[in-house]
Amino acid sequence: MTTSNYATERETTEGKVFTVTGGDWDTVVSGTDPINDERIVVNMGPQHPSTHGVLRLILELEGETVREARSVVGYLHTGIEKNLEYRNWVQGSTFVTRMDYLSPLFNETAYALAVEKLLGITDEVTERATTIRVLMMELNRISSHLVWLATTGMELGAINMMLYGFREREYILEIFEIITGLRMNHAYVRPGGVAQDVPDEAIVKIREFLKLMPKKLKEYENLLSGQPIWIERTTNVAVLDVTACLALGVTGPVLRSAGLAWDLRKTMPYCGYETYEFDVPTHTDGDVWGRYLVRLAEIRESLKLVEQALDRLKPGPVMVADRKIAWPAQLAIGVDGMGNSLEHVAKIMGQSMESLIHHFKLVTEGFRVPPGQVYVGIESPRGELGVHAVSDGGTRPYRVHYREPSFINLQALPAMAEGGLIADVIAGGASLDPVMGGCDR
Repeated sequence: MTTSNYATERETTEGKVFTVTGGDWDTVVSGTDPINDERIVVNMGPQHPSTHGVLRLILELEGETVREARSVVGYLHTGIEKNLEYRNWVQGSTFVTRMDYLSPLFNETAYALAVEKLLGITDEVTERATTIRVLMMELNRISSHLVWLATTGMELGAINMMLYGFREREYILEIFEIITGLRMNHAYVRPGGVAQDVPDEAIVKIREFLKLMPKKLKEYENLLSGQPIWIERTTNVAVLDVTACLALGVTGPVLRSAGLAWDLRKTMPYCGYETYEFDVPTHTDGDVWGRYLVRLAEIRESLKLVEQALDRLKPGPVMVADRKIAWPAQLAIGVDGMGNSLEHVAKIMGQSMESLIHHFKLVTEGFRVPPGQVYVGIESPRGELGVHAVSDGGTRPYRVHYREPSFINLQALPAMAEGGLIADVIAGGASLDPVMGGCDR
């Protein structure tokens, strides 16, 4: 009997006979996953409506299951931090407001607090300016959460939520326009205070909003909270427990949905938050459902804070008294709708030549900031927004770096997505609420 590569063979009186057996086929089959060869790599984004901006996700799929997920960022890089080094300290507000474009007032306030700390004038910022900052930030927190609710609702099939969320956000943007002149990218919070006072018209509109919003929140809950598809798509999906959050540096609603009540407004207060009455909502499941409930609760807490801030608004200046820093503080629109009023120009021109020279230098060159470096962290709608500002004693920042929660929180996406379904990548990614302008800045 001889051996063939394919089968054993032997000679008989009737000729050569081959005995075909299974050979090692059973061994080969048992050691190989037949689906393994069917893994495909899919690019989700950067042009994809469900990536909340120009985020690219490289997903390795095995059927509907995500085996590997990688985030690719940088498509919206604007060089804002580098640009700040070529502008004076006041002009920096105009740049930083454009980073996280859904919460511009937080970017501005964190920057202003850092510059004020370098100047050593933190305690000189007026009570009215500080109260206005709290008022504006909490309105901005509500508008940011409304965008999250609207876009996440749309991605998970609740198209109505998209319409309702943007409808109520529009109300807040109208308030911002009355106060700052712009719907977004305000450059309203400046080092030393705010650019201009809150008009009475805005106060009336905010009071109306405070009456309107609780009813709208009830509508959202009626639409989503008991909806079987919404519950199915969010419960036990993209789970990230508190240990993972801390290991990855995740903050904000994602961390609080895992059970840790870490909120810088309470733990490391700024802008007088320690004097306000509000709670820090938490949940224990650490899933998309928990993040939804936390953000809804945070909107309610922000409404309480807005009401308290309104009640505290006492007449007074909105900029520090130091004329070497306080620019621009009392701007008025001219008769042509642009620039300063004639009275304001006449006042400057009618004073001494030294005053005019000082005003010219303050506007063109800016004030000097003592050398040093500071870090200031505040609680943005997405988590800890930190500013590391460095001064070399000049009129321009030596370096400004932002600790952006969108950038940090995106690290958690692979941990949330791998092993789950591709549909859950959408829900999990949305629940992080990333804003790519802030991430890439």
